[in-house]
Amino acid sequence: MIDLHCHILPGIDDGAADMDDAVAMAHQAAEDGIETVCATPHIRHDHDVRIEELERRVDELNRALDEHGLPVSVSRGGELAETAAAGLDSRELRAISLDGRGRWVLLEPAPGPIGDSLAHTARALRHRGARSVIAHPERHASDELAHRLTELVSEGALVQVTAAFVEGGPAAPAMLELAATGLVHLVGSDAHSARAGRPVRLSGGIDALGRVPALAGHLDWIAREAPAAILRGEDVAPPFPVAA
Repeated sequence: MIDLHCHILPGIDDGAADMDDAVAMAHQAAEDGIETVCATPHIRHDHDVRIEELERRVDELNRALDEHGLPVSVSRGGELAETAAAGLDSRELRAISLDGRGRWVLLEPAPGPIGDSLAHTARALRHRGARSVIAHPERHASDELAHRLTELVSEGALVQVTAAFVEGGPAAPAMLELAATGLVHLVGSDAHSARAGRPVRLSGGIDALGRVPALAGHLDWIAREAPAAILRGEDVAPPFPVAA
């Protein structure tokens, strides 16, 4: 499996506190069968993430994982806040794209219900050559959520839910309903530490999506094929439609 949303880089945002924590997160990934983790530190105004340092930091973490004999690799990326997207130049945008390919960006909606501005941001990114993976829709519940996501998907975006919130909890029924209408394409851990909060784990969320009839035949695409294509910088078309 491939996790496209994880705050595994140590000491850079509100994710892994230090290298020991990051290595412990990689242990969690390995135990869950995750082979690749995309490091996606917050790219937004309340975190002082220096984009020019990301490649070096990922290399350092991969060396540490090799030293520990862990069968997990870390790819480059960032979680780009909707409100910060317009301020990035082309070099910075490519550097925080998933695996640095410049083709896909993990896009974080602004707090609250999703509005017109997210579609405008995704459209502007696409004009710059980058398609969007919309992060954690479970945080943005509203009566218009399905409509807003449908609009984004129609313009080439994919939707990523957080595994823990599909597996269980109060948000799970709404996320599974979205999945049943074809509005869930990817699952991420959005893990921040091995010491507290969500683990680096996808399998529970994938299992939950397997109970959705429309997705039951597409779990490998969700867990492996689509994320791998994204990291290769390829276009990705969901094998299931959005229900009318």
